[in-house]
Amino acid sequence: MKNRVAVIGAGIAGTMTAYTLLKKGHDVTIIDYRRYPAMATSYANGGQLSASNSETWNTSKNLVSGIKWMFAKDAPLLFNPSPEIQKYKWMMGFIFATLKREHKKNTLKTIDLAKIARDIYFKIADEEKIEFDLLKRGILRFYDCEKEFKLDKNKISWLDQEGMEWKVLTTEEVKQIEPAFKNNNNYKSILGGIYTKSDASGDIHKFCINLEKVLVDKYGADLRLNTRVRHITRKKNELVLTMLAENQIFNERFDNIVICAGVGTQKLANNLGDKMNVYPVKGYSITIDLEDEISKECAPTVALIDQPVKIVTSRLGDRFRVAGTAELAGINTDIRQDRIKPLLEWVKKYFPNVSTENYTPWAGLRPMTPNMMPITKESNVKGIYYHAGHGHLGWTLSAATAKIVSDKIEGITN
Repeated sequence: MKNRVAVIGAGIAGTMTAYTLLKKGHDVTIIDYRRYPAMATSYANGGQLSASNSETWNTSKNLVSGIKWMFAKDAPLLFNPSPEIQKYKWMMGFIFATLKREHKKNTLKTIDLAKIARDIYFKIADEEKIEFDLLKRGILRFYDCEKEFKLDKNKISWLDQEGMEWKVLTTEEVKQIEPAFKNNNNYKSILGGIYTKSDASGDIHKFCINLEKVLVDKYGADLRLNTRVRHITRKKNELVLTMLAENQIFNERFDNIVICAGVGTQKLANNLGDKMNVYPVKGYSITIDLEDEISKECAPTVALIDQPVKIVTSRLGDRFRVAGTAELAGINTDIRQDRIKPLLEWVKKYFPNVSTENYTPWAGLRPMTPNMMPITKESNVKGIYYHAGHGHLGWTLSAATAKIVSDKIEGITN
């Protein structure tokens, strides 16, 4: 049966939800209050399609480290102690989720989803001819801390699997996989690495922009930008969306609504009376323009993870993306130079011949649940579904979780 479905949000979660539903033959309207698609969390993330970095954060080690880092300005995690009920509710949820010791079980789930999603993205790139600087060169973790290296090597027994290889490397093997390390002397401090050859990287924003053009031109999607959702109500067998666009308030009826609103999901859930715990965890990135030949040659092409300091990178054509840090500061996308500086210093340390004269800083809000698992459930209001809460794994997981939501709409249970 063909349903009329409204998808709220035009980021990666909304884009993949719309694509999956359109492929199933449904009539889809995509709604976003911004002027362009994918302008929030899906704008300038780390760029990695990473099964190997799908591990949830709910470990006692991360809990202890997080407490140590909270008030250090240059640490991977920064905490704003301002009184905010949702923040402390989320933090308590994170602690309880950690104490439940479901880290391994949940990580194996996210890895399975990541592998499914990765294959879907590759298929879309081929079938829809989507250009998004896709590089299938794997993801390389490297270590200059023996303790961190040993801890991750010990995970081989349960993480190493088909599609998520966990190959341990020597310092020389790290340099062979990513020759850019040869251009400086700091690689000598690298003790080794772990390489997952089947992972990839790509520009999430380019992907969303180009795929949404396909959704409109090829599949007939109705893309409504500059449109705010005011209310959602149910009347008999239909759902009514009250929207604001061009200073006009109007109503439209739908059979189903999928809420893919990122950090805005919590407010909509509250209005619908649904229990939810999603918090905006801020992350930063810099995108370096590789304008000279030396920089292009010396910037890495393999996606990297510097595990001890939680920094990730991606090569996006003639750009180099460096991302990291987490900040608990509410709905706040202010760009703080003291959080950008460690990213620039990191580039200088490992790739000193890459010019950082021209770069674009960015801050985005990751919609995180306390147990780091995405939300793909139906609302208490029949016909409304959620597709949100992916945290730092929105790009990595959304193609797979979109299928879960679309199957639920069609009454398919897995």
